[in-house]
Amino acid sequence: MQKKPYLIDAVIGNSRMLAALDRRGQLHRLWWPGIDRPQHVEESYAGVYVHGKSEKVSWLHQEPWQHQQSYLGDTPILQTRAYSPELQLEVTCEDEMVPQTDVMMRHYTLVNRGTQEHSLTFLYYSSMQMGENPLYNTTMFDFEHDALVHYRHQYAVAVSASEPVSGYQAGNVRENIEQARLNGNPIDMQKEGGLSWSLGAVGPGESKQITLFFAAGDGPDQACAELCKAVSEGREALRRLTLDYWKNYLDSGKQVRTGNEAIDRLYRRSLIIFRLMMDEKFGSVIAAPELDEEFSRCGGYAYCWGRDAAYIIAAVDRAGYPLMGHEFYRWTLKTQSGDGSWQQRHYLDGRLAPQWGLQMDETGSILWGMWQHYLMTGEVSFLEEVWPAVKKGAQFLVQSIDPETGLPLPSRDLWEERDGEHTYTAAAVYGGLTGAAEIARALGREELSISWRQAAENIRAAISGQLWNEERQAFFRGLKLAVSPEQMAKAKAEGKRTAVQVNHKGYRTHMIWEDPVIDASLLGVSVPFALFPAEDERAVKTADAIERSLTSQPIGGIKRYEDDKYIGGNPWILTTLWLAMYRVRQGQTEQAVKWLNWAVDHRTQLDLLPEQIDRHTGEAAWVVPLTWSHAMFVLTVLDLMEAGVFKGKS
Repeated sequence: MQKKPYLIDAVIGNSRMLAALDRRGQLHRLWWPGIDRPQHVEESYAGVYVHGKSEKVSWLHQEPWQHQQSYLGDTPILQTRAYSPELQLEVTCEDEMVPQTDVMMRHYTLVNRGTQEHSLTFLYYSSMQMGENPLYNTTMFDFEHDALVHYRHQYAVAVSASEPVSGYQAGNVRENIEQARLNGNPIDMQKEGGLSWSLGAVGPGESKQITLFFAAGDGPDQACAELCKAVSEGREALRRLTLDYWKNYLDSGKQVRTGNEAIDRLYRRSLIIFRLMMDEKFGSVIAAPELDEEFSRCGGYAYCWGRDAAYIIAAVDRAGYPLMGHEFYRWTLKTQSGDGSWQQRHYLDGRLAPQWGLQMDETGSILWGMWQHYLMTGEVSFLEEVWPAVKKGAQFLVQSIDPETGLPLPSRDLWEERDGEHTYTAAAVYGGLTGAAEIARALGREELSISWRQAAENIRAAISGQLWNEERQAFFRGLKLAVSPEQMAKAKAEGKRTAVQVNHKGYRTHMIWEDPVIDASLLGVSVPFALFPAEDERAVKTADAIERSLTSQPIGGIKRYEDDKYIGGNPWILTTLWLAMYRVRQGQTEQAVKWLNWAVDHRTQLDLLPEQIDRHTGEAAWVVPLTWSHAMFVLTVLDLMEAGVFKGKS
């Protein structure tokens, strides 16, 4: 598969297909039949040939074309306008996924902005590695459906248009298509193919339109059947279906009017992102569209983390979509491990994904989230449905306490970078146990409720007794931080407490007892897990230390932790909004609005929220969009609305 850009500019989808495009309108990735996998596109783009004026095809994503891009209102329909001063030609592409189908449409309008007549041929180059596999792909032209078909095993995509195809070629197409010459080869065991359409003469100020349909299916026959249906229904009917779907979706959620159009528009875009990132079939949610298929700079993002999802579903529920929340927690019932834990991350079909090891906060977050979902819906039937999983999960957490410290046993931290007994993890486990205790109480299991509540209180006592760092006036990030033997020896020489644990196979873990690093996740003791109230003196001092130590200069925003190296150590949208949410709870709403506005100011041109903002340029630095970022934005806006900050009303 050809190397793809890490950062993309736009996403379109319908909860069963998902696509990522850049600001020039080039389609880089297309996921189907899940929004997480597999991804089929290697290269996919359109061009024009002006007879008598062009030496070769002018591809719309290349120079000298100039581009403008926007979403069509409050929809995920992407509009990319390209203009060529050289050809005096304007081409507008509207990309959309048709709801409840396996169809993508790319509608092109070509306008002659010059003073002379143009004779135009429109061309499309398509290279697909079906199922992300470079081997055994076939591309063929289907005469019955006037379509180019890519297929391998069960995956197939058929491409046709609203106008009759003029030329086609399967295999070895690149050189010929550059000259607008396709040789009519009908089939080849290759990944690439090309199509052309003669659009005829276009006078000054006149326009031509053509709609391309991409239909996916289980094998060529099903893909062609989907294609035939879409072409027969036509673009206008499918567009009405798309517009109606998104209008109804937004109308069914909580309406927010803050008096600030940028905030309101970003709120609506966030609701759309939630739907795009949640899989229609399974009910699960991805952290982000995949941007690093080869794990070259990270471990991938197109998976479901229980931690991210707990925040995301809290936002989804509060925004007025409880059915989506219920579908997600129903999905968690089949992903729970036999020991009662939830592992770090899963594919959307529920299978275990690649991971770095157990994160105790995942289990705690899901149990906490189940109780939060019930608080929004009041549906006792939901509690009864999840009760077996709640019981197993709570018992797992109770049995996973370190008798030496009273904290959850060592596991990976929420950033997936270090092992230890982390303060955030302990707060999440506290939240999970209190949530489980409340569920047990609501279902009349008083004995278990009392037991789990006591286990949670024991964790609170352990944190109070051992995790306050008087020197830094903040909570320690954790205890028993796993380090290299050299790091432990250095710490020991400096007079710091260290320890060594030996497992039953004889392998040693070297540890520094206290981890003093200031980390934004320490806010979790108050928000959202309420282990300590926001007005608790230690929580206040910790939040102040976070703001003091982690504010990035000169751009602003809050970094994850001191000396963060990941992608350059940039401020994150979600950590900045985490501090905003804490300030709301604390009653410092002006400070909260300041941090909210920072996030709004650093959205992309298309109102998408990245994971990180470049600490030097202020531009998106990594992962666009990050679903967790959008969730924290929605939660912050709703917190401020409920605090009476905005003049508008929800």
